[in-house]
Amino acid sequence: MIIVRKCPFTNKFNEWELPVTPEQIKEWKEGMLAQDAFPHLTDGQREFIMTGITPEVWTILFPNPMKCEA
Repeated sequence: MIIVRKCPFTNKFNEWELPVTPEQIKEWKEGMLAQDAFPHLTDGQREFIMTGITPEVWTILFPNPMKCEA
């Protein structure tokens, strides 16, 4: 399914073909957590569906992610 989202930082519309169904999108829009609706997607793919932020923009915004160690 082709997902089109507008990035809130670049104001650019982006398209990404992702292996999701209309039913999964509906469940997510109705309140299911993204990780439950799309367990097979990567974090970056889920972020794109939720916010429109692409992995490339995310890397620019957060070039040095914090690492949590126990």
